[in-house]
Amino acid sequence: MSEQKKPSLSNILIEMAICIFIPSMILKKLSDDASLGTTGALVLALSLPLAWGIYEFIKNKKFAFIPALGFISILLTGSIGLLKLDSGYIAIKEAAIPFIIGLATLLSTKTRFPLVKTFLYNDMVIEVDKVDTVLEEKQAKGAFEKIMSNATKMLAGSFFLSATLNYALAKYFITSPSGTPEFNSQLGSMNLWSYPVIVLPSMVVMMFAMYYIFKNITRITGLSLEEIMRT
Repeated sequence: MSEQKKPSLSNILIEMAICIFIPSMILKKLSDDASLGTTGALVLALSLPLAWGIYEFIKNKKFAFIPALGFISILLTGSIGLLKLDSGYIAIKEAAIPFIIGLATLLSTKTRFPLVKTFLYNDMVIEVDKVDTVLEEKQAKGAFEKIMSNATKMLAGSFFLSATLNYALAKYFITSPSGTPEFNSQLGSMNLWSYPVIVLPSMVVMMFAMYYIFKNITRITGLSLEEIMRT
């Protein structure tokens, strides 16, 4: 069996630096005419997460729904800034991306590929084959599907929460017209605050959903937590 590659702490920190911290600092510090200028700073700041996304796509050699939306989000942000569109579109764009993911999570339950299994019930975290075997033996598939249905609603709720917080954060920070140094600086501030204000609460909801799955799988299968989790 080939070894599963898992994101290490160093990789997560590198990704945060490339996609959040460095672009935010570029927008805040290099947008004036004496430095890169409004357009130059915006293009450089957005090119970093864009290049990282392309690198990850080439390395993993597969298309993924969430990174694709991230790619679109970057292009929309760049379009609003470079074309000097109404800065109010930023709030709409920021809310639309997680809202679409949440809606897709709910709708995917009607397909063969529910997103809740991609996010929470997957081989990276859970011994899926072992759990599925025991579920078959105990004829507990119906109970399991009910658990996953509830977890899906929790997961979708985390994205809807993110959409609401995204919109509020963008409305709070983005007050200047697009195409100005002030707009770039406010965009940088919004990006910096997005992690504690948006990501952490959403992660709490997702962690609760994961706890709910673990707790109920152990209940209906009789397996221990150590037997369920992939080590």
